[in-house]
Amino acid sequence: MGGLSTVSLGELLRGFRARAGLTQAALAEKAGLSEQAISVLERGTRSRPRMDTIRSLTAALGLDADEAEQFLAVARGKSHEPRSPAPEAEIPVASDALPVPWQLPPAVPDFTGRAAQVEAILSVLRAPAGLRGDAVGLVTVTGMGGIGKTALAVQAAHRLADSYPDGHLYLNLRGYGPGQPMSAADALRQLLRSLGLDAQLIPDAVEEAAALLRSQLAGRRMLMLLDNAADGRQVTPLLPGSPGSAAIITSRGSLAALPGARQIRLDALSESESIELLSGVIGQSRVAAEPDAAEMLASFTGRLPLAVRLIGGRLAARPAWPIQHLVDLLRDEEHRLDSLGSDETGVRASIASSVRFLESSDRDLDREAARALALLSIPDGADLLTIVAAHLLDVPVRRADAILERLVDLNLLESVAPERYRFHDLIRAYARELADQALTPPERDAGLERILRFYTSIAWACQARTHATSPRIALATVPFTPPPMAADAESMLRWLDSEQRNLIDRRDQAAGSSLAGSALLPELALALFGYHESRSRWVEMRELSVGSVELAEKLDLRLMAAWLEHDRAIPEVENGSLDAAAAHLLTALEMFRALPDRLGQARCCTSATHVLGRLNRVPEALELGIEALRLSQQHGDKTIEGVSYIALGGLYDRNGDFALADEAFERGIVLAAIVGDARSLGKRYLNTGFSHLLVGRLDDAVEPLLQSIEIGRRAKNNDLQSQGLQCLAAVFASWGEYEKAHQRIEEGISLIRPLGNRLREGCFILEHGKFSAAAGDFPAAIQFLEAAIAVLHNISPHFEAAARELLELVRRGDHYTYSFDDSQVR
Repeated sequence: MGGLSTVSLGELLRGFRARAGLTQAALAEKAGLSEQAISVLERGTRSRPRMDTIRSLTAALGLDADEAEQFLAVARGKSHEPRSPAPEAEIPVASDALPVPWQLPPAVPDFTGRAAQVEAILSVLRAPAGLRGDAVGLVTVTGMGGIGKTALAVQAAHRLADSYPDGHLYLNLRGYGPGQPMSAADALRQLLRSLGLDAQLIPDAVEEAAALLRSQLAGRRMLMLLDNAADGRQVTPLLPGSPGSAAIITSRGSLAALPGARQIRLDALSESESIELLSGVIGQSRVAAEPDAAEMLASFTGRLPLAVRLIGGRLAARPAWPIQHLVDLLRDEEHRLDSLGSDETGVRASIASSVRFLESSDRDLDREAARALALLSIPDGADLLTIVAAHLLDVPVRRADAILERLVDLNLLESVAPERYRFHDLIRAYARELADQALTPPERDAGLERILRFYTSIAWACQARTHATSPRIALATVPFTPPPMAADAESMLRWLDSEQRNLIDRRDQAAGSSLAGSALLPELALALFGYHESRSRWVEMRELSVGSVELAEKLDLRLMAAWLEHDRAIPEVENGSLDAAAAHLLTALEMFRALPDRLGQARCCTSATHVLGRLNRVPEALELGIEALRLSQQHGDKTIEGVSYIALGGLYDRNGDFALADEAFERGIVLAAIVGDARSLGKRYLNTGFSHLLVGRLDDAVEPLLQSIEIGRRAKNNDLQSQGLQCLAAVFASWGEYEKAHQRIEEGISLIRPLGNRLREGCFILEHGKFSAAAGDFPAAIQFLEAAIAVLHNISPHFEAAARELLELVRRGDHYTYSFDDSQVR
C-alpha cells in the first residue's frame, strides 16, 4: 500500500484497518480511542489528528516502519517517498500512546424537555459552525440545586461526541458539597492525570500546572465538562487556552464573569414537562389514571427535576399507592421536604449545601446573606421588593440589594424584575425551616410589623397626594413622606398596583399572628382609602375592611372606627348592594354624632344622600342632604359643601326639579374649581352627567360627561375616564346608537384593564352584552355575557346574576330593551 502520495488519510486508515481485519469498534478498543474518533478520521471530517492518535493507531494496526512513516506523512499533509526502514528507536511503539479519556457519565434515560437549552449548547460548541477559529468554546449552565444542570450538560456533551474525537474530560468540582470545594491545584492534577501524565511530573504551583494543561490540550479537540463549580475563580485555571477544545461548566452560582461564555440559566420545568418526567419514572398508565393528582404533585415538587424524580421513585417503589395519597402527604408545607428525600441526595440536602457555602465563606456579605435567608422567607406573598426586604431586615436599601443579589448569585432567590425577587417554593419551605430554628416568634413578627409600618407610610403618602383634603389623613400615626420610588401621585398608585396583592397577603398574615391586635391593621385599611378610591379597588377595600372597625373600637380608636364604617359602604355601593351600604352609612353617622365630629357627620350625610336617593328613600335622603350642607358651611369646608350640593342635585333630578338640580350641580362644580382639586372637579362633572342619565336627561348628560373624560385625560386618571366613557356609552345605547356605545365601552376597557380592576372590567363586558342584545345580535351578546360571567364569578354575585339572567333571556330569543343599571356607577 506504500508509495501512493495522493491517497487521503481516511482511505489509508480504512485500507490498513481492512487488512488487519478489524472493525471500527475493534480498532478503537485496541488503540484506546473512541469509535467516533475512528469514524471521523475515515470520513475525512478530521484530516490532521494529534500525534498521540497516530502513535496509537500505528501500534494497533501493526504497521511496519515504511507504513508508519507513510501514515505519519499523510496525517501531516505531506507526500511520502518510500525509504529504508527507520531505526528501531524511531518506530512508534504501543507504550508511547497516551490514553484518550472518555469520562462522561451516562446520560439519564428519562431526560425530559430542555430542547431549547440543549440546542443553545450545541449551537455554540458543535463543530465546525459553532466554533470560531480564534476562540475556545465555553458554555455555562447555572440554576438552583436539583434543577437539572448536570443532566442537561451530560445530555448535550454526548450529542457533541463527533465534534470532539480526542475525548471528553469530566470533573466534579464539588463547589456546593458534600465536603469542601475542590481546590484548583487538585482539579488540575486530576485533569492532567486523566491525560496520561505521570503525577510526579505535574507542578504544584497552580499557574504552572494550568500552563501545562493548556499545552496538553493544544491542538486537540477535547470537550471538558466541569460540574458543580463554586465560582469563576475555581474554573478559570482549568480552561483550554487554544481553539479546538471546549468546556461546559455547571454551577449554582453566577458565572457571568467568565469572558466569552454563553450563559444558560435553568428554570423549573413546565407543568407538562414535569408530568412527562413523572410518567417516565412511574409509568404512563398511573399518570393517565390520576391526571389531576399528577398535576398537583408536579406543583408541590416545584417542578424541580430532582424533586420529581425523588417523589416518582417513592411512588415507583410503592405500586399500590395512589398518586393522590402522596399529594395529600405533600399538602403540609412544613413537612413537604421530608417527603422529598432525607439523605444527602434529597432536596433539603441540596438546598442546605448552598446555604453552607455562604455560611462558611470568608466574605461578610456571604455570611450576612446566609443569616438573612430565614427572615426573608417569613412574609407571605408572591415576591419581595428590595425596599420591602430592607424594612424586613432593618438594613439600608443598598445593603438589602447586595444581600438579595448575592442570594440570586447562588440561585437561592430568583430575580423576576428589577428590584423584585421570588423564592422557589421548596427553597422558601427550607428557609422557613431555618426560621423556625433560628428566629423566635417575636423576631419573626417584628419583621412583619416593620413591613406593615412601611406599607402604611406609603399608603398615607399616596392619600396625601390623591386626596389632599381628606380628613382621614389627620388620623395618621405612622410618619410618611413621599418615597424615592414614587415622586408623584400616579407613580405611587402604580407602585401600589404592583404591590397590593402582596400587601393584602401580609396584612392577613399579620392578622393571624401576635400582631392581630395591632393598631397598624385598621390604620393601614384607612390609609389605603386614597389608593382604593382612585383605582376603584373595591374588592380589595372590602377585603381589608374585614375586622378593621371592630379592632379600632376595641382599641378605643373611635374616630378611626367611624371613618372605617363609612368606607365599608363604598364597596357595597359599587357591587350593587345599596341596602347594605345604607346600613353602614347610617351606623357611621351615629358614630360620628356620638363623638361628636361635624366633619365626619357631614361626609356621612352626603354619602347617605346618594345611596338613599337611589333606593327611592327620597324624603330621608333630602333631610340628610340639607344637614350635610348646613354642617359643611358651619365648618367652613368647601370640599364637603361642594359634595353636598352634588348630592342634593341628584335628589332634585329624581324629583323632577331640574332647575334646582342644575343650580345645585353648578354650585358644586364651581366650589371644586375654587378649591383647585382636579380629581374632585372631574368626579362632580361625572356625577352630574350620571344623574341626568338616570332620569332620562340624555342631551343634558353629554356635556358634563365629556368634561369629566377630558379632565381625566389631562390628569392621566384612567379610572375617571373609564367611568365617564361607561356613562357616555349608556347615553348612546339609550339613543339606539349601539356601534358608538360599543366603541366607548371598548375604550373604557382598554383604560382599566392595565389597572387590574376585574370588577369594572366585568361590568363593562356586561354592558357590551346588553348593547348586543338590544341590537338583536344574539350570537355576539352570548359571547359577551359568557365572558362577563367568567370575569365576575366570585367577585360580584350581584352583577354575575344580572349577566346570567340576561344570558337566559337571549338564549330564549326574547326581545330585550336596553336600560342602564344605576348600581353600576357610583
